Amino acid sequence: MKKLLPRFLIYHLSFLILSLLAGRAAAQEFPRRAPEFDRLAQELFAEIQSDQIPYENLYGTLLSLYQSPLNLNAASPEELRALPLLREAQVAALLAHRRATGPLLSVYELQAVPGWDVRTIERVAPFVTVAGLSPNLARGPLWQRIKNEENNAVLLRYERILQQRKGYTAADTFRGRPTLRYLGSPDAVALRYRVSHAHDFSLGFTLEKDAGEPVAWRPAQRQFGPDFLSAHVVLYEQGRLKTLALGDYQLQFGQGLLLSSGLTAGKGAETITTLRRASLGVRPYAALLENTFFRGAAATYQLAPRWEATAFASRKNIDANAQLATDSLAQFDEFSSSLLLIGLHRTATEIANRQRLTETVGGGHLGYRSHDGNLLLGVTAVGTHYGTAFQKRPEPYNRYEFRGRDNLALGAHYSYGWRNLLLFGEGGRSRGGGLGLVNGVLASLGPHVDAAVLLRHYDADFHTFYGNAFGENTRNINESGLYLGLKVRPLPRWEISAYFDQFRFAWLRYRVSAPSQGQDALLRLAFAPTKTGLLYVQYRARLKPLDLPTSTTGRPVPLPGQQLRHSLLLYADVQPTPRLGLRTRLQGSYLRADDGLPWRRGTVLSQDASVALARRVRLSARYAIFDTDDYDTRQYIFEQDVLYAVSLPALYGQGTRAYALLQATLNQHFTLWLRYAETRYRHQATVGSGLEEIKGNARSEVTAQVRYRL
Repeated sequence: MKKLLPRFLIYHLSFLILSLLAGRAAAQEFPRRAPEFDRLAQELFAEIQSDQIPYENLYGTLLSLYQSPLNLNAASPEELRALPLLREAQVAALLAHRRATGPLLSVYELQAVPGWDVRTIERVAPFVTVAGLSPNLARGPLWQRIKNEENNAVLLRYERILQQRKGYTAADTFRGRPTLRYLGSPDAVALRYRVSHAHDFSLGFTLEKDAGEPVAWRPAQRQFGPDFLSAHVVLYEQGRLKTLALGDYQLQFGQGLLLSSGLTAGKGAETITTLRRASLGVRPYAALLENTFFRGAAATYQLAPRWEATAFASRKNIDANAQLATDSLAQFDEFSSSLLLIGLHRTATEIANRQRLTETVGGGHLGYRSHDGNLLLGVTAVGTHYGTAFQKRPEPYNRYEFRGRDNLALGAHYSYGWRNLLLFGEGGRSRGGGLGLVNGVLASLGPHVDAAVLLRHYDADFHTFYGNAFGENTRNINESGLYLGLKVRPLPRWEISAYFDQFRFAWLRYRVSAPSQGQDALLRLAFAPTKTGLLYVQYRARLKPLDLPTSTTGRPVPLPGQQLRHSLLLYADVQPTPRLGLRTRLQGSYLRADDGLPWRRGTVLSQDASVALARRVRLSARYAIFDTDDYDTRQYIFEQDVLYAVSLPALYGQGTRAYALLQATLNQHFTLWLRYAETRYRHQATVGSGLEEIKGNARSEVTAQVRYRL
């Protein structure tokens, strides 16, 4: 009785407060709305400067969280920390609240958790739920749970660029030989099925054909119709067998030094929470990226109440070129000099390199978790074997790159949360002696101040193929650095975020012909006038050396210049009416290749509008104007796209970019998306280059997608 009374009061007081704020009077179920991924991207990423980062992977992870929301009553501290939207103080407060009052009764009860304001709850709500702690069997047998699952759906997507590209024209001849052309149609098609429930099961398959890829039945080349096939079955909580994955899966342990996948936002405007990686173990793979997963089996078994062991094995063929040694004294007669990660197989050359290299990966992880979940310890081993030797081109910057067929990497990681402080780190060593280390601390210094420090060091000969710990480079190799992050909320609705990152590369890199160092700093001032509105201004400065052309400098050999980029971003997101949302974005950058060289600039101004035309019909649109001096000053901005798709065009030159996206829920089974996007350039007679070249000054894209809920 002593416990029930305070919980009763807390629940109803929380509900009353939120109802008054939201103007709602009756419903006691928290309205779980679809997340606005483009807005979330605005908040997580500081400034996109490359399309090489697998944003689709991050998007897919967030989407999986939306479809299989985290049960706040059963979530471990590690799972809560995997949400990049929660501060360490908020995680600690929720765990303390759970211990003091028992399971939450409703999402509304989060109002009673210290540090959980309305804005935090609104951001997190799409990815969490409040459910009981009853075992999965209490919901019926597995087939019945799958049948009754809400997110049991099939999606079919079609995309096409309307203008004819050079790759689809008749072949020319060059020096008596026919030139390359795409061998497939310009249509892109994807068919996906997925059903999942957190801590219970996940089933799915994917078939995809990219534009230009032929559909063929060639068992000898491991092609069975569409170019990419993927499937998985993952079961959870089968007694002591905590996870069993068959098919395609991902692994994430420690800080991602040896094994990382999914939610890796890296440096961004979220200057604190995105530093640390969550050790989530075995996860299903359902994205369209063709090289970032394992194929085979993985299992996690509970050895004792606080000990778990994971074993995994994977074998698949990956894209790589083939080289024959011309020197009789060469170490390998046949080898691959590069892995091809774009996943496109359109021309005869790309098809010849398709799945040429056999990759076998095996290993395990042993983890310990304390009774309260605040202390995590683990050791990881990953062995990799290639069917053909791997050896990069004999360039000076490749001196310490991996060569050979076999690699073994061993690592250990830790994480310890104490009150509002979180210590974490991981160290690893690969075959040949290369060392990788990453250590950090997140701290809530007060109710309104959070800070982060992270140190990293990756030797030039440290080799991991599925690692992605925090770093400036896309790979954890040849880098040392110190990151400092700060977030302050001086007044209600106001937030100041900042970071400074100093990094150094002890050896040469591609297009950097000398050891180098740089800095990256960001400052963002944000104001949230309402729980749905957001205004901010952001400044970023980045110094990162890059080789200067010899024709520019007159030097006999290329040497790096001190490339400096200043970027400014103004962003406003308001919702003047419940049916209408408006977003304005102005971003620009100034770039100088070296001291004394001229500044170049790039700017883009975009206006978004989103309106609910009817209860089940929503229209979103954007119009943008861009003007850049060259490709180096190109601008990236996220665009809304159909469910599961990511659009991140690179805008350079002068012109306009516009799109419209219609989403209509036809009935309880069918949802339809239609999207049209167009880029128009000024002062250009052609668009693109190579086989992607279009004669004319416009490029238009259409996308249609339908979802059928089973």
